[in-house]
Amino acid sequence: MKLVRRTTFSRIKLRLARLYGAEQADALADRLYMLIGRYGVQPRDGYEIGAEAINWTEQDVVLIAYGDMIHRPGEKPLATLKNFCDRRLRDAVNGIHILPFSPSSSDGGFSVIDYREVDEEMGTWLEVERIGRDYKLMVDLVLNHCSRESSWFQNYVRGIAPYDRYFIEEEPGQDWLQQVTRPRPHPLLSPTETPRGTKHVWTTFSADQVDVNWESPDVLFDFLDILLDYVARGARIVRLDAVAFLWKKKDTTCIHLPETHEIIKLFRDVLSIVSPHVILLTETNVPHEENISYFGGGDEAQMVYNFALPPLLLHALLRGDSQHLQKWASGLGSLPPGCTYFNFTASHDGVGVRPLSGLVPEGELDWMIAQVQARGGLVSYRSLPDGGKAPYEMNVTYRSALEVLDNPELGARRFICSQAVMLALAGIPGVYFHSIVGEHNWSQGPEQEGGERRDINRRRVNLNEVEERLDDPTCESGWIANVYASLLRVRRACPAFHPDAPQTIVPTEGNLFAIFRRSLDQTHKVLCVFNFGADDLVLEKDWVTLHLGHEPSRNLLRRRKGLIEKDWTLGGYECAWFE
Repeated sequence: MKLVRRTTFSRIKLRLARLYGAEQADALADRLYMLIGRYGVQPRDGYEIGAEAINWTEQDVVLIAYGDMIHRPGEKPLATLKNFCDRRLRDAVNGIHILPFSPSSSDGGFSVIDYREVDEEMGTWLEVERIGRDYKLMVDLVLNHCSRESSWFQNYVRGIAPYDRYFIEEEPGQDWLQQVTRPRPHPLLSPTETPRGTKHVWTTFSADQVDVNWESPDVLFDFLDILLDYVARGARIVRLDAVAFLWKKKDTTCIHLPETHEIIKLFRDVLSIVSPHVILLTETNVPHEENISYFGGGDEAQMVYNFALPPLLLHALLRGDSQHLQKWASGLGSLPPGCTYFNFTASHDGVGVRPLSGLVPEGELDWMIAQVQARGGLVSYRSLPDGGKAPYEMNVTYRSALEVLDNPELGARRFICSQAVMLALAGIPGVYFHSIVGEHNWSQGPEQEGGERRDINRRRVNLNEVEERLDDPTCESGWIANVYASLLRVRRACPAFHPDAPQTIVPTEGNLFAIFRRSLDQTHKVLCVFNFGADDLVLEKDWVTLHLGHEPSRNLLRRRKGLIEKDWTLGGYECAWFE
């Protein structure tokens, strides 16, 4: 049988047919062809998914920050953010994820009013594009919902086409709605007054965030246009927010549906024509196997968040036992070519606990939540089909979560140990702004008017205040920032930390955790060893030599060079990267 290679556009047409029916596929494909042409790109036929020359390297590190997270009088916050990175982090990071910078009405920017504008309080597109010229720019595409204040929803309320089909109406009380997967505890449907009477619209995340109706092709084309606009303005990584909930279908859980995966693959096809260097990153805070399904067969997202890492690593360090982390990391397996993880420990959200499902024994989650609450953290819940609720995420800064209650200095070392583990794992690291400066819980955030639990880790800071702390050698923030930046520089200089470089989890016992990395050309080998306990731990030189494959020449995390000629003592929560 002769194999026929599908061209990009024939594949796109098939996807459109699966989503909207064969009778519309030709017209929609023509419409897409014209949309791409508007951006000055001649569509290339015959392009094969997976043929992109992904250009990530060991030097890729992404800073995660809100556009107004750092500010000073007389300057737009987006410009302040760039100036801070230029002066403090230029050789430590090469990418910046600006969390939603469009006008928004709630949820820390994720209730978008106008996708095509920049919030004037943060700056303009000029500031965004300047960041994109000097750093790999990562942006959010909030696909599942928009704000009640958006023109889309206001036109829906008025019954103006095509927006009268942009949102999902359902009658409350239907039995099948009980099986819908919920990330929040509030009602799934929100009443809305319209000239046609009271309508109940679908609101997965909050009454202010109204889910859009992807069964309307007009919704697809609006978002494709927004996607291409972001790429034209310099986006190199596009984060698909809450994408797992995209498509709704009666008598299903309305999560991870085939149509949702088809939408992401369609985006990938379009980008392969327009900008094959642009990376799609899916944000799906779900159990690990469900999460990695968004790689598809190498034809979907190139990156997924490594959502199991933050809670597993936190559990291991709080328990002083790496066994569950080892078991999970050892079973990660190989990824499709051109795919990798986005590794992180902290972000604007909390530490999700759903990914722990099946990874730690029953009861361990309750224990960890109690530990986090003892350190000032909070807990957010989700609704269950039986009407109950379950923990969804822990709201806490990662620094505070790892506090050693009677020894802050040891807590700072435990926090740095957690970050060194994240940086050593295969993938591209994402570093939250508040982590790199060692920020503790902002307990006033959730208590302020309109505050929510997640605000505990979303404090906006004054540039002068931050710089004063970072320049003070006696201040914990200054110590953490200095050590963290040093870790990043060492990592970026070592080819063994390339995202695609092989990784082996070395079997160990108790509080010892070890990762072996080898560069793609096998010329660089690094054994990363971590003490997850507060007491000293002796590493025998023969053990290091055995797992490194050579005598260790140096610890990359120490300034002095030369052969290591004797056993090595790791202090409490200390780490070593033996080369």
